[in-house]
Amino acid sequence: MPTDANEELAKQLEATGDYRVLRRLVPYPANLRPDGCARIGVAIDVETTGLDVARDEVIELAMVKFAYSADDRVLGVVDVFQAFQQPSHPIAPEIVELTGITDAMVEGKAIDARAVVRFVENAQIIAAHNASFDRRIAERFWPTFVHKPWACTATGVAWKEHGFSGAKLEDLLARCGLFYDAHRATDDCDALVALLSQSLPRASATVLSVLLARARRKTVRIWALQSPFQLKDILKKRNYRWCDGADGRPKSWYLDIDEAELEAELRFLRTEIYQRDIDIERQEFTALDRYSGRW
Repeated sequence: MPTDANEELAKQLEATGDYRVLRRLVPYPANLRPDGCARIGVAIDVETTGLDVARDEVIELAMVKFAYSADDRVLGVVDVFQAFQQPSHPIAPEIVELTGITDAMVEGKAIDARAVVRFVENAQIIAAHNASFDRRIAERFWPTFVHKPWACTATGVAWKEHGFSGAKLEDLLARCGLFYDAHRATDDCDALVALLSQSLPRASATVLSVLLARARRKTVRIWALQSPFQLKDILKKRNYRWCDGADGRPKSWYLDIDEAELEAELRFLRTEIYQRDIDIERQEFTALDRYSGRW
């Protein structure tokens, strides 16, 4: 916590207009006892032996349970969960370097599945900064997560529209005037809750309220199957993403949009890409199945 003298110096520097000062993130104390009107969310971060969601193993699970109000404002932190798990093989050096987790730290450790279930049982939303990864890993090891709504702070907020240059968690917090030591899963969860608490500079809303508004809307994934190769730059410019098919999904360009935008996007594909009337593959998602990898 900065001293009064240091804070005064920081304010003097900021007042010149020539400096921006970052303040160390101070996590919420985990002692809030919410009343019956509060809602419960869980910020989650999973550290693993690699990036293959079907084969790699969890070596650390961290969760921060927070309460939020009916108007989607963070009220404080209720509880924290952190546990290591020993994988079936030694942790690769590059993973040790990335996560700071060594074989000695996880030796003999196992994550209590029942404790995980108890921790998240009253959660109304699970938030992750890379939900398409964390959700698929979490569901594989703890099936309780299959039945929970999920939201992704990396993709569930239109950061550029709100004046941010990217979606990396450290950079988002820096734009809000905060920094933290991004070394461990619990640190990332604390940072995520802090981010959810921030007010967006171009909206009279918090990050959490914008994130939940998006999570509550139905979205549609459109697959531009067998689209002409020479038109790929048009699709990229329109924010289509490429799926290489390695995870069992189609090898194709695809786009996730709000349900209200569907008809306009179908017209675009039929007119500009396929140049004929054609049935276009699409799927509907809600927060209960979004990011799950089930297509």
